[in-house]
Amino acid sequence: MKKIEAIIRPFKLDEVKEALLDFGIKGMTISEVRGYGRQKGHTETFRGSEYHIEFIPKIKIEVVIEDDKVEKVLDLIIKTAKTGQVGDGKIFIYDVQEAIRIRTEESGPYAL
Repeated sequence: MKKIEAIIRPFKLDEVKEALLDFGIKGMTISEVRGYGRQKGHTETFRGSEYHIEFIPKIKIEVVIEDDKVEKVLDLIIKTAKTGQVGDGKIFIYDVQEAIRIRTEESGPYAL
């Protein structure tokens, strides 16, 4: 099993979520996060005053899936989250040793 963490732009959440649901992903965790990458934040003007925003709001989507679905899920996330601009986000892939559903005590892929 693999855990995929995708950091995306907030306005892309619904599009990515729908693509994953249509593919058959049954569960995901969504978090509102802040951070910066190469763009090092951005500058905004408010009431004539310019100020620097270092940490940019993003959305983190986490899904745990079977190994054979990884490539398709990555492709779906990239296609739906991409705008072609700096700050589109990142995807991280982790190995998952075990998953256990607390209610039924099912484990492995059955717990997903």
